[in-house]
Amino acid sequence: MNTEEAFLQSSVKKFKAQKLLGDKVFAQLDEQNFFFKPSAESNSIAVIVQHVSGNMLSRWTNFLTEDGEKSWRERDAEFEDTLSTKEDVLNAWNKGWDCVLKTLESLQPGDVMKTITIRSETHIVVDAIIRQIDHYGSHVGQITCGANYIYRQAYKK
Repeated sequence: MNTEEAFLQSSVKKFKAQKLLGDKVFAQLDEQNFFFKPSAESNSIAVIVQHVSGNMLSRWTNFLTEDGEKSWRERDAEFEDTLSTKEDVLNAWNKGWDCVLKTLESLQPGDVMKTITIRSETHIVVDAIIRQIDHYGSHVGQITCGANYIYRQAYKK
């Protein structure tokens, strides 16, 4: 296996581990927990998922051929409360991850050093993948912290 193949396999493994962590957190939450905000300035888990899914669909649709910031993406709207059920949240989560993983698994070793564009800036594919691993990892961390806060509040009583 060459370095590029190893990188792609490792990337898939890292993304799948982040998705699994989120899946495990979601399995422990009641419906209302997805929409809880500890303060007016906070984002609920549902809003975080909505943002992550929007980012995933924008970045990974036509990954090698189009700018990762699609004209159809409405980033600001991702931070509004539009999802209304646990099912909506999980559907958005899974739709985003399906796009990421299908695209990533379709990449070939020769694609790793190609140049792509995100927000009109050029990046080599390896850097773009690392950028997204970091981005999604930070949001999965927010989701985990939010769930921990909810859990602590429930058992304070």
